[in-house]
Amino acid sequence: MNPRIRGWLGSAFLLAAGAASAADLHVMISAGFFGAYSELGPAFERASGHRLITTRGPSMGDSPESIPARLARGETADVVIMDGGAADELATKGLARADSRVELARSQVGMVVRAGAAQPDIGSVEAFRKALLAAKSIAYSDSGSGAYLSTTLFAKLGVAEQVAGKSRKVRGPPSGEPVAAVVARGEAEIGFQQVAELIRVPGVTFVGAIPAELQPGFNFAGAVTSKARQPDAAAALLRFLASPGAAPAILKAGLTPPSGH
Repeated sequence: MNPRIRGWLGSAFLLAAGAASAADLHVMISAGFFGAYSELGPAFERASGHRLITTRGPSMGDSPESIPARLARGETADVVIMDGGAADELATKGLARADSRVELARSQVGMVVRAGAAQPDIGSVEAFRKALLAAKSIAYSDSGSGAYLSTTLFAKLGVAEQVAGKSRKVRGPPSGEPVAAVVARGEAEIGFQQVAELIRVPGVTFVGAIPAELQPGFNFAGAVTSKARQPDAAAALLRFLASPGAAPAILKAGLTPPSGH
């Protein structure tokens, strides 16, 4: 991280958090914000003295590694960082504190093709629809973006039946992989996931975000869990990640900082 940004973040944290004693802070995080977190997390540890113990999993879906499934079976977490809608659902179920929710970034769904392959036109809704119909195979994630495509967007475009037989749901990290890895191996012609999860995978070309009219308005949010052992440290981490000084790392990761940053 840029030393100037690191210094700003450290000063801002120390002013906000005071001299709280160091703690082991358990974090559950989905893939979409992980790129930004992997850069900002070490800066937080240096500034605060807290140690981050991180577990990865999808925001939703039927994987036993998903964050809701982990919490439901009693795995330890002080704070979750995940799809904002899924975070709200955790609060509804009593697994997270609704009043602790902090928006961290906004996200778009994008598309990739294998490196060297022709790039379909997806610059308009109709062009995007034609690209879906023309593709021989389609891959999407087992988390938020994939759920949106498979349950909402394909039907909205009137192509659900046509793409059902050539679509594949890809299980994500930690035991799975990004959608782009499947496309890079040639196992799917086009792949969709949130942009932050696509842009750093080798062997693919990022075609672009799907048309603005079709974007679901995803965001990533953090919340303190209802059974947090370190609620103050968890809240401090969320303040740190949502601070204006975190914006460069968030932009670098392919996300948009919260409004006002």
